Amino acid sequence: MPKLRRQLPSANALFVFEAAARCGNFTKAAAELGVTQPAVSRMLSQLEEYLEAKLFLRTPSGTVLTENGEILYQGVTDGFRHIEASIQEIRARRTGMETVTLSVSTAFTTHWLMPKMHRLHAQFPSLDLRFQLISGSVKGSVEDVDLGVRFVSGEDLHHQATLVLPETLLPVCSPTYFKDILSSSKNSHENTLIGLSDSQVDWFKHFPNLQNETRSDAHSLIFSDYAVVLQAALLGQGIAMGWLNVVCHWLNSGSLVPAAFPAVTTGRLCHLIHTRKKPLSSAAGEVRDWIVEETRQDIDKVTKHYPELNIEHLIRA
Repeated sequence: MPKLRRQLPSANALFVFEAAARCGNFTKAAAELGVTQPAVSRMLSQLEEYLEAKLFLRTPSGTVLTENGEILYQGVTDGFRHIEASIQEIRARRTGMETVTLSVSTAFTTHWLMPKMHRLHAQFPSLDLRFQLISGSVKGSVEDVDLGVRFVSGEDLHHQATLVLPETLLPVCSPTYFKDILSSSKNSHENTLIGLSDSQVDWFKHFPNLQNETRSDAHSLIFSDYAVVLQAALLGQGIAMGWLNVVCHWLNSGSLVPAAFPAVTTGRLCHLIHTRKKPLSSAAGEVRDWIVEETRQDIDKVTKHYPELNIEHLIRA
């Protein structure tokens, strides 16, 4: 650290640099920092002189980072993130509350986690749970959260991963819809398929029997939020593609039933992942393990209710 201090005009230079790099504009950075634009320019000029390297390229529309600037920005943001996490942990220890932030789909939160929230609170009474919600297909960075549900092959250079289960699909509908439509030969071709707009799942490739029961001009309902897709199925509006890690609660409660057999796996794997740039807190690790264990218990129950889905064989293959 003494060496670092000797390499900088002042510790404040890093805060000024981070703001200017993030804002892409010295004037905006100055407004954020509560100083004048010339003061920001002077500080950054001093920083460039100390480093003997250009950090910014000035353009008519603002500033862009040079290659050296990108290197420094990555290091500064990583360092600030670690400092912020440490401060949050210290505050959590003082208050007795621990914060865990999850990056998950709205559907997972609404249809899997919410029905279990009382169990989660009972298991972790001092937990402050926060969410970064994704309405469609789960994707995106997890650097600003503790854990994220993602469909990835496993660990990589940037992330550590814990397997939840292989991606497992099955069409689902309400018991009323199944009775009135699917089990009625008179109405067998009047199915409504409820889909997710950014999903790449080919229904009839995975479930050819469903194609035989559905006309080519069948009605469809397409939503950008998978939570709404499942809500429509629960209300008896049609058949939805069910991701097992999300719909298992409703299958076990009887609110949804399989619309086709057996279930299928896609080759993708559902993981809970976190960035390697910061250590996983003990609270986040416990939440991760709780989600994995609860999911496995749900899968065991679904297997007992619907052995014809062949789930146990699929997820252990």
